[in-house]
Amino acid sequence: MNLKKIITIISVVLISVLIVYGFILLRQIFSANTKFADKELYVYIPTDSKYEDVKKIIAPYVENMDRFETVASKRDYPENVKPGRFLFTKGMNSYELVKTLRLNVPVNLAFNNQERLENLAGRVGSQIEPDSLSLLTTFKDSVFLKENGFTEENVLAMFIPNTYETYWNTSAEKFRDKMIKEYRNFWNKERVAKAAKQGLTPIEATILASIVHKESVKKDERPRIAGVYLNRLRAQMPLQADPTVIYAIKKKSNDFNQVIKRVFYNDLTMSSPYNTYVNIGLPPGPIAMPDITALEAVLNPEKNNFIYFCASVERFGYHEFAATLAEHNKNAKKYSDWINSQGIKR
Repeated sequence: MNLKKIITIISVVLISVLIVYGFILLRQIFSANTKFADKELYVYIPTDSKYEDVKKIIAPYVENMDRFETVASKRDYPENVKPGRFLFTKGMNSYELVKTLRLNVPVNLAFNNQERLENLAGRVGSQIEPDSLSLLTTFKDSVFLKENGFTEENVLAMFIPNTYETYWNTSAEKFRDKMIKEYRNFWNKERVAKAAKQGLTPIEATILASIVHKESVKKDERPRIAGVYLNRLRAQMPLQADPTVIYAIKKKSNDFNQVIKRVFYNDLTMSSPYNTYVNIGLPPGPIAMPDITALEAVLNPEKNNFIYFCASVERFGYHEFAATLAEHNKNAKKYSDWINSQGIKR
């Protein structure tokens, strides 16, 4: 056998080996390599995770880890692990799995109707990586509060209820900083001017809006209620808002899970900065997170001469309004008689 034939045979063997290797490599790269039933799922890689941590996290969803690791190694993924939220879809191959682990998918984080800062921290903490305790600590940071004109009692006013796009692995500090930017965006010159026209700062407007929010779920009635409370503030009368008394009761007992449907006369005398029956002016902070309609109601109140209102027994969910105490007492008696007939004790 001459040298030419030997070279030809060796070449054919090498080419065959390369073809087989290439086929195996292509199979490792482009064959489906998932083992979950759902069409898609999100995988969460915590901050400071290493490659070994990632393998443990994705192992329940990957059919063949050896194939994944081969591709990951060739794509330099072990040295470039990224934290975040990543979308796996059924039937992804190893190449696609590695590729998607580089594409952090944002979270549409939403919150509203939170009664306290603690509730908000829990709500946010259920949607991003930082836990509720770290979020709460960050929200109450004394330096941050002082620099931005808030206190622990009123910082809930900083959070405008909405849906925000953020990353799952954002830090507590970055999330808080995003919220102060959103607060400043919301309180533009026009809204600040509207608040000032009512004699309020943005924080004060939010505190009043929280009372309006709690007083009525009827959005079309909120501007009228806001008008009544502004009339009282201007006359330096106590707001006499039952929701503030309910908040005071909950705060004093440290039980915000209790349901209070009725306020009694002895409740109205309790000592608390949140009791607007004994204190003139606004409480020190919001009694809940007001939604946008409540905020807009305070900024665009109905102009009226009403001073009083109480729940209506004829239009449930709405209220009866009065300009005189005598008229209000009639409305209040109707409501009191009705609530007694229902056997509602608390």
